[in-house]
Amino acid sequence: MKLSRSRKGFTLIELLLVIGIIAILASIVIVAINPTKQLGDARNAQRRSDVNTVLNAVYQYAIDHNGTMPGCLADTATVYPAKICTTATCTGVTGGCDLTPLTSTYIVALPKDPSYVLATNGEDSLYTISLASGRVTVSAPGTEPEGSTAISVTR
Repeated sequence: MKLSRSRKGFTLIELLLVIGIIAILASIVIVAINPTKQLGDARNAQRRSDVNTVLNAVYQYAIDHNGTMPGCLADTATVYPAKICTTATCTGVTGGCDLTPLTSTYIVALPKDPSYVLATNGEDSLYTISLASGRVTVSAPGTEPEGSTAISVTR
């Protein structure tokens, strides 16, 4: 009677080879997906939405108030572009524009930039607004990648 011993399983070299191939394929997929760019594009989409939301709220307010613009847009001494504040006080925000009259009726809350990092007082939304020749422009200067053209909508 002869005993036969057969080995079943993989050798160390085979395992290392498979792990290496999986690592190479994973790195190729990660480079192709480019999560940093995907996240930046998602934040830019949110900025576009926020800019349009604020602009729509401003115009709805003006329609309901016989053409009178809200907050700093009604003040002829405002220097533009003005930073949009998220609170009525605008303390610590140089050149801040109070658009809180829009909240609750025309907009739930004033939006903040998606990459917003809490500032010293947390009142700067990182969006700007300006009025020129009866046209309102809302901008999101902090677009990604850094240094790209600001998102801006004028009506």
